[in-house]
Amino acid sequence: MAGEITKHTAKAAGKAKPKPRDVEATQARERKTVALLSGGNPQIAKGDGDAPVQAYIAAMPGWKRGLGERLDALIVRNVPDARKAVKWTSPFYGVEGQGWFVTFHVLTHYVKVTFFSGMLLRPIPPGGTVKSKDARWIDIREDDDFDEPLMADWVKQAAALPGWVP
Repeated sequence: MAGEITKHTAKAAGKAKPKPRDVEATQARERKTVALLSGGNPQIAKGDGDAPVQAYIAAMPGWKRGLGERLDALIVRNVPDARKAVKWTSPFYGVEGQGWFVTFHVLTHYVKVTFFSGMLLRPIPPGGTVKSKDARWIDIREDDDFDEPLMADWVKQAAALPGWVP
């Protein structure tokens, strides 16, 4: 009967919120079910929105997970209306109607943060080749100093530019 409180629903309604260690244990179990590709990149199914991006970040191995959390928070803090998606087993951030402006990807010894219009950023991020055209990136290793103000500046600049449209 709809709306009737039964022994089962009363018991379910009275459940306590999970303790932080219970949440951590659940996240650890979820990470174990995600396959890691070569280099440790999480194999997350493509999808739009925050949920697949958070699943990707939760599955990032070791120290890279903390970096992924910092990058996601930095991007959202500086571009609050950023749209998110997982495409080609990497999280993408974009502006509606402008395309994607940044992505990151896990590799064996570092996380690569790529700006699709990187040649237009000041200063220009250090990574790039002739074949990469306008894209530029920065590789962040475990012991690197993470220049958060510079990364925030790049994110704001990149979000204001036309992005990559696949």
